[in-house]
Amino acid sequence: MRVKDAMSPISAIVGPQHTLQQAATRMVQHATGAAVVLDGTLPGPAVVTERDLLRAVAGGLDPNAAFVEDHMTGEVVTAAPEWPIADAAALMVKHGVRHVLVFDGSELTGILSMRDVVRVGGLAPVAEAAAAAGGATA
Repeated sequence: MRVKDAMSPISAIVGPQHTLQQAATRMVQHATGAAVVLDGTLPGPAVVTERDLLRAVAGGLDPNAAFVEDHMTGEVVTAAPEWPIADAAALMVKHGVRHVLVFDGSELTGILSMRDVVRVGGLAPVAEAAAAAGGATA
């Protein structure tokens, strides 16, 4: 199975000047755990995730006053649509992320979440590779 078979379209889009509350609302509306941050002033797309929102709130920030630009990840992990899903899943594990942006050349074509990987059963090869390397699989 390939990344393109499991990825989701980009649905939740915010700008860096949106508040965390606005980002959370968009993520809930689109039933996604991450919003893509797009703006002409950025060098490329960024991502703000559920984890980013939780960290901000746990840190005592007001989500109505805190801005996406202060909590987004600008150095995103990426994959290509033709990659095997197991390669993308392994990259997620390696970098400790739950979402990767999918680019076909320079065009942003989708987002792949760990939830997408689990949905299509793409973790089995990653678990097998970890077991072969002596890592835990549970």
